Amino acid sequence: MDPERKKLLNIIILGFGFMFMFTAFQTCGNIEQTVIKSFNSTEFHGSGYTSMAIIYGVFSASNLIAPSVVTVIGPQVSMFVSGLLYSAYIAVFINPFTWSFYTASVLVGVAAAVLWTAQGNVLTINSTDSTIGRNSGIFWSLMQFSLFFGNLYIYCAWHGHVHITDKDRRTVFISLTVISLVGCFLFFLIRKPDPESSSRSEVTESLLQTDSNDASTLSASHSSLCSKALDAFIKACKMFVTKEMLLLSVSIGYSGLELTFYSGVYGTCIGAMTSFGTDAKSLIGISGICIGIGEILGGGVFGMLNKNHRFGRNPVVLLGLITHFVAFFLIFLNIASDAPIAPERGTDLEAFISPSVGVALLCSFLLGLGDSCFNTQLLSIIGFVFHDNSAPAFAVFKFIQSITAALAFYYSNYLLLHWQLLILIVVGFLGTISFFAAEWRAESIRRDSDYGSI
Repeated sequence: MDPERKKLLNIIILGFGFMFMFTAFQTCGNIEQTVIKSFNSTEFHGSGYTSMAIIYGVFSASNLIAPSVVTVIGPQVSMFVSGLLYSAYIAVFINPFTWSFYTASVLVGVAAAVLWTAQGNVLTINSTDSTIGRNSGIFWSLMQFSLFFGNLYIYCAWHGHVHITDKDRRTVFISLTVISLVGCFLFFLIRKPDPESSSRSEVTESLLQTDSNDASTLSASHSSLCSKALDAFIKACKMFVTKEMLLLSVSIGYSGLELTFYSGVYGTCIGAMTSFGTDAKSLIGISGICIGIGEILGGGVFGMLNKNHRFGRNPVVLLGLITHFVAFFLIFLNIASDAPIAPERGTDLEAFISPSVGVALLCSFLLGLGDSCFNTQLLSIIGFVFHDNSAPAFAVFKFIQSITAALAFYYSNYLLLHWQLLILIVVGFLGTISFFAAEWRAESIRRDSDYGSI
């Protein structure tokens, strides 16, 4: 097979693997707080928001060691084992206990760091400077189909249900666990790309090698792996304080905040609005589908636009900010302020306009579209600027994103909706400005590189 076609096939398989896994996990995250509120058991005292805060808190810390883990066991095995832990977390809801719920949250936090570091490495090693934008868009679009299929299932399964029964819950989460496991095994279809004439960095090469060509002794091989693992950890720490990463850190932080909002908080808000009628619970699924349509559309369109760098990444990020600001304003007008923290029976309060299901679903679409704008461009610029050190770079990316996501899930237990929206607006504005600066710096580096090659 042609090397470029082989790389493209790897990206497509990677996207499908994540699509299956996150059909299960993102659907789980979208509904878990609603499910927990409906538990009949008085022995379970968990919180979906607290669980997600634990996941992203552990995720952030684990990103410091994730490059070393991926270096030692390779990206395929890393993604497979991580996927098994994701599946275990989903399976907890079949017969939930407080201790198993929070233990699984910790394990998924570790798994997420390893999974996304390996994903970033596979994406980068199968891309060039000219295809990283396209491949980021393809991967993002395929993965976000998970929001469509998973939430369509939730809508069909829960349509007309005012209360989620134990049978409803078990049926849904057994299905989601099986879907997640399918995604895990797809990762074994990814093949190592053919070597290029130009050499990669030590760490990047090591992540794609599962064995040494010159393994004279087991002890020498073990020593080499330990050395490379330590080198990956040191590079990740150093990369955190580079000018490019510091500029991108605010944008990355914003992506974590809005990830929390669209994947956990907003669905809960819609389900809590009694003024939406008895179908409010099933509307969580429709909201997720609308988010997924926005993600898929944005990933596909902006991934294709990234095939050339005529206009750069800044216009796409600016569009994402405007899209999000419109969504935040409409949500402020349409959703009651106490919706994120309302009890299982919901809230009877109204915001500033008569609550509209159509406006709520439009906001879901805008949230997904804006998120795809930010994430495709962040993947693209990180893959471009840190091409020779992709594993540490994506580990730092997820480290920052997961810290802010954990913080957002924590304060979502306490803050009213309008305060959460205000935080998103302020950080989103600052993140866009910092991204502009990082993009201008990246373009300067690219022009200098092109000039030097003449």
